[in-house]
Amino acid sequence: MSIFKKLFGGGAEASAPEAPVETYQGFRVTATPVAEGNTYRVSALIEKDVDGEPRSHQLIRADTIQGLEDAQAACFRKAKQVIDEQGERLFR
Repeated sequence: MSIFKKLFGGGAEASAPEAPVETYQGFRVTATPVAEGNTYRVSALIEKDVDGEPRSHQLIRADTIQGLEDAQAACFRKAKQVIDEQGERLFR
C-alpha cells in the first residue's frame, strides 16, 4: 500500500514553508516568489494599516531569479524600492 500512497499523495500532507515577512518603514512585506520551471518570478505582498483600515498591494515583476533564497531577497529588495518611491500612494 505504501507505494500507492507515494504515487497518489495519500497519507499526511506536507505543509508549505511559511513565506518570510519583513517590516520596512511601517509596511509588512511578504516575499511570495512564483515558481516558473527552475526559476522564480519576483513577487511580494505589501501591506499596511492606513487610517485604521488594512490595505494591500500585490507586487509582481518580470524579473526571474534562480534559487529560492536569492528570489526571496530580490522580492524584498524590489518591494522596498517601490515603498521608497510611492509610499502610501501605492494603495490608491
